[in-house]
Amino acid sequence: MNPMKALYSDGSVKETEDVLPIIRHTASHVLAQAVKRLYPNTKLAIGPSIADGFYYDMEFDTPLTSDDFGKIEAEMKKIIKEDLKIERFTKSREDAIAFMKEKGEPYKVELIEDLPEGEEISFYSQGEFVDLCAGPHLMSTKGVGKAFKIMSLAGAYWRGDEHNKMLTRLYATAFGKKEELEAYITMMEEAKKRDHRKLGKELGLFMMHEAGPGFPFFLPKGMILKNTLLDYWREIHKKAGYVEVSTPIILNRSLWETSGHWDHYKNNMYTTVIDGEDYAIKPMNCPGGVLVYASEPRSYRDLPLRVGELGLVHRHEKSGQLHGLMRVRCFTQDDAHIFMTPDQIKDEIKGVVALINEVYSLFGFEYHVELSTRPEDSMGSDEDWEMATEGLRSALDEIGLPYVVNEGDGAFYGPKIDFHLVDCIGRTWQCGTIQLDFQLPQRFELEYIGADGEIQKQSGVVPVGRALHQRTAVGDTGSAVGRVDQSDVLPGGDMLEGSLLQRDANQGASVSDCGQHRAGAVQLLSIQCSAQPSQAILHPTARLKPGHQRRIGGTGYLGVGKGDFSPKSRGFQILPAR
Repeated sequence: MNPMKALYSDGSVKETEDVLPIIRHTASHVLAQAVKRLYPNTKLAIGPSIADGFYYDMEFDTPLTSDDFGKIEAEMKKIIKEDLKIERFTKSREDAIAFMKEKGEPYKVELIEDLPEGEEISFYSQGEFVDLCAGPHLMSTKGVGKAFKIMSLAGAYWRGDEHNKMLTRLYATAFGKKEELEAYITMMEEAKKRDHRKLGKELGLFMMHEAGPGFPFFLPKGMILKNTLLDYWREIHKKAGYVEVSTPIILNRSLWETSGHWDHYKNNMYTTVIDGEDYAIKPMNCPGGVLVYASEPRSYRDLPLRVGELGLVHRHEKSGQLHGLMRVRCFTQDDAHIFMTPDQIKDEIKGVVALINEVYSLFGFEYHVELSTRPEDSMGSDEDWEMATEGLRSALDEIGLPYVVNEGDGAFYGPKIDFHLVDCIGRTWQCGTIQLDFQLPQRFELEYIGADGEIQKQSGVVPVGRALHQRTAVGDTGSAVGRVDQSDVLPGGDMLEGSLLQRDANQGASVSDCGQHRAGAVQLLSIQCSAQPSQAILHPTARLKPGHQRRIGGTGYLGVGKGDFSPKSRGFQILPAR
């Protein structure tokens, strides 16, 4: 796109080549202005630019339907043709509150009230329309052009809280050229054809039943596919020196308290009482794998110890959040945990990268790599983090594998390497991950006998993560003295039928990532994410649970939707497909 001038939050006017996000942000104001002209009693909430377009949350007097889109788009065209000059002005916090109260905009008032005392509040105006906004925007409405379209609508709880009022979220998109808009719409249609629920039914792979909502039934053909992938999983892991274990599905409360799950993940766990003692069905394999390591004395000669598991895990999801195989209550998670000494970290990481590359190459995946570093909310010493991060970095450097550093995007217990795949229609998915966990070994007091005959503390573990999740994603692994955990499958994203993943800077929530894997002509979808507290309501019945932010380059689709993630974005939304 050609450079365009934009009006920024400091009042300056600058020419920029990064025009598309600004076009979309301005288009969101045009959308809101059109709605206010047609439905004057509408209350406005927020309307940011997002990866694939923009949206605006609104409270309508009467329900809006897709039949109203044409009328709103026609009004938007009028506003654009009017070439309204866009101007920025500011008010004090107190005056801004009074200003928005006078306009009858309670959601804007609440947003301003959350800002610090003495804060200068900026507004942007175009004609009769004024909106609370930090910018930037184009210089006039004419700059939005003709390549825009309202895509869909959905419900969204105000401020991501299911206890708040349900608003109507209008999703739309805009591009610099009409050809780009048409290409995007075509891409969306192609994604819709690949809906895994449609394929699963047509190919006889799996079914769901009201007797067990969220608990998939795999049919004969589905089991052939699943077992073929499991056979391959076992073959490559045996070749790479892994041993396979199977740990119990139910373990007692004491274990989950030690691992931290009881305090941080209990709401997602199914619990029971046996002989008067609390137990839980495992939501993750890691604690059981650690018990296997701790079950007998270990020598430095035993290390590295590479342990893989295909564990059936259960995690509670609200019924409104269930979605085919993408959002379930039980799934097979293929884990690997590598227990090692500090001086083995680099070589083990290199071995894991080689294993992942072997799998992705076999399936014909293109991928790029990111090194995610220590987040603000983290556990452990600076020394541990420095050693872990350097171990991952040096391994990548020695391999000569290009990567991008994603600052502050590691797991709370350690840094990680993320692999982002490109699928057959150009969509990007975060899949495999290698993480260094120095916390679990300390919590469980893991030890080994060193070469000097003295007891050494396991300082870290490399959990290698992948997710077979009834969808099958072969190829995540992790290792370190301690453990490297794969990203936990599906604790962080809520998907509904026809949903579309997005991130934006306005919700302030961490997010999950997704992946799609192909086996021949069959496409099975997979999501992976890791646990870091945050939540945001993003769909009438969807809630973002503890998830971990990741950056995904390019564009990525999930089910019938699409998501494009920026490096420092904070937030997660679910957008319905058109």
